[in-house]
Amino acid sequence: MEFLKKLFSPITATIGFIQNHFKAMVFILVVYLLFAPQDQSSLTPNNLAKIKLSGPIFDVSEVVEQLDEAAEDKSIKGVLFVVDSPGGSVPPSIELAYALKRVKESKPVVVYAAGTLASGSYYASIHADEIMANPGSMVGSIGVIMQGANVSELMGKIGIKTQIVSAGKYKQVGTSDRAWKDYEKAELEKVIDDTYAMFTQDVAAARGLDINKSDDYANAHIFTARQAKEVGLIDSLGVEYDAKLKLVELSGVKEPVWNKEDEFDKFMKRIAASSALTLHTYFPSLILR
Repeated sequence: MEFLKKLFSPITATIGFIQNHFKAMVFILVVYLLFAPQDQSSLTPNNLAKIKLSGPIFDVSEVVEQLDEAAEDKSIKGVLFVVDSPGGSVPPSIELAYALKRVKESKPVVVYAAGTLASGSYYASIHADEIMANPGSMVGSIGVIMQGANVSELMGKIGIKTQIVSAGKYKQVGTSDRAWKDYEKAELEKVIDDTYAMFTQDVAAARGLDINKSDDYANAHIFTARQAKEVGLIDSLGVEYDAKLKLVELSGVKEPVWNKEDEFDKFMKRIAASSALTLHTYFPSLILR
């Protein structure tokens, strides 16, 4: 019996190890399957970067970081910025515009409108070397809006009253517990008008358009891709395949290698975008749209 135990001890030891460390082995296997290169091409560093902007523009820190990394990475010879966004808040839209401009200082940038390139997302794209739009996309909506709910009737029905102590005539501008007063609306219009002037001036300067004819391409007009090309908001029509070819041409890369986005990261981005949209639905803010 002792002889048999010694004979089969390597097998029983192996089985015992598997039983005792099964969970750890499964975890290592999952990690390997997630991160191991799928083929030889995965081991080749990419020389072109595809960066996506999807959904409403609120928190853009991750996209800005990706753009800045691409700008600083000397192995990256060009950036394709794929956009499908209805716009969003003013400051993050400007953050994106400036980040894209930084990329353009060292390498070509092509913006591809995959569905919607409007308002804040258009602002974010104006400094590209080329703006190409899917023929079925919507472009434009260069305008500014501020909106907020008046919930005074609902508060009255459920017996809620607001108590406020404030200093300054305009401190309650934008409040949701009553209708806005005329002087409050005038104060908001002052901010909106100046923001709109900044928006249109930046578009005109970046795209080489006549600011005196801004009513033709701005004024919150919504265009098809073909119409947007006619008024000078975009350069060409095509699909993503064409946009990639254009960037390859501009970058001079002979053997293009594109980056691949992790599926888990894509999933988390969709969750973050949905959460941001829910929050901004209930709180008034200055919106480019």
